[in-house]
Amino acid sequence: MALLIQNGRVVTPERTFAADVLVRDGKIAAVGPGLPADGCETYDAAGCLVFPGFIDAHTHLDMDNGVTATADNFATGTLAAVCGGTTTVVDFATQDKGGTLARALEAWHKKADGKSSCDYAFHMAITDWNPAVAEEVGEMVKAGVTSFKLYLAYDNLRVTDAELYEILKRVGQAHGIIGTHCENGDLVNEKVAELRAAGKLGPRYHAPSRPDYVEAEAVARYCYIAGAAGVPVHIVHLSTRAGLEEARRARARGQKVYLETCPQYLVLDGSRYDAPGFEGAKYVCSPPLRSLDDQAALWEAIRNGEIDSISTDHCSYNLTGQKDLGRDDFSKIPNGLPGIEHRPAAVYTAGVAAGRMTENQMAALLSEHTARLFGMYPRKGAISVGGDADIVVWDPAARWTISAETQHQNCDYTPYEGMAARGRAKAVFLRGELAAENGEPVKEGLGTFVARGVSEYY
Repeated sequence: MALLIQNGRVVTPERTFAADVLVRDGKIAAVGPGLPADGCETYDAAGCLVFPGFIDAHTHLDMDNGVTATADNFATGTLAAVCGGTTTVVDFATQDKGGTLARALEAWHKKADGKSSCDYAFHMAITDWNPAVAEEVGEMVKAGVTSFKLYLAYDNLRVTDAELYEILKRVGQAHGIIGTHCENGDLVNEKVAELRAAGKLGPRYHAPSRPDYVEAEAVARYCYIAGAAGVPVHIVHLSTRAGLEEARRARARGQKVYLETCPQYLVLDGSRYDAPGFEGAKYVCSPPLRSLDDQAALWEAIRNGEIDSISTDHCSYNLTGQKDLGRDDFSKIPNGLPGIEHRPAAVYTAGVAAGRMTENQMAALLSEHTARLFGMYPRKGAISVGGDADIVVWDPAARWTISAETQHQNCDYTPYEGMAARGRAKAVFLRGELAAENGEPVKEGLGTFVARGVSEYY
């Protein structure tokens, strides 16, 4: 039976307008006012905004860091995602040292296939570059994996500048796009060693081990090397004014530079590391939480249209049994925050409801721009005829409090604990099926793999 979502206001990056949305066979069949309801199941969206399903293009589910695995796997993480309004995630299939990209892709399919409650895709993280891996890039694109990930920090993951240049050129030949973790790994190692030698071992010293210039230097270097390779680039989890300024300089030179930031850098700040006892460990992520000045710079960039997407970098570890592995040494605290469930509410509350951004910018940054950047548009990211019926009916009048007690993330805390949220996903449809309602799951296991085309922003 067809579904008709009635009486809502459809949100696009350009405008918000009153319209009904007709869904047939999992696709959007019509969008317009006063559509006939004959033969349709109906859903009343009166008083609500109707967003395209939100896309989280930066998640780490079922990830083993060599010491412990993330608290959320694809079953728990995607269930939490859809409860919050996210209908597609893009996770990171990560090549093992000495391994192949094909083996990494196979491993991540085993983690996700048949277990996911929202749709999913993969970036391919390259950690071991050689001629054989270069040959595999084209095969990844054919398999629908058209975006790649590189690290400039973490000794077990990062590539050299020479490798970075070669990878950028090879992926560029395939019209793939590379997102890069921009921190100067050598400087991070030196700062960590200095702090440990001085006996500064508590969670509050995580942020000083990764100051803003560590990000800014890596952003500048990445952009210059990308300019030499002649390809566009994507910078993930931008967190500082200094890093933003380097990206602006690259854009002023005529480079295509796409920027992602995360809710934690827009809502939280570095004062969280000063929490009593070991509580500051909850907020240990990389890049770390920053200053209020950095936060203000990112909001300004959002208002100006300089940020292209907001994803989570969801990487959940329990405080008890996982983060406390670093109780006596901040450098051993597993890095990462949970956020896959609360991103839409956090962004709407701190952004739209607070007047820092419009609902149309939210549709762009959480849906359409991400879909275009990663080769999913118009199947994903838009409420348009022919696209997947991934639809979020958003109630702007909802008032609730974010709490670990009521979340579906498989984690013993949320960094947004106690946040008075404004707005909530009243209903979440995945390819036309009601997957969640009022923050609770309705139907699990609906997710399928999304094979993607090349970036529209190339």
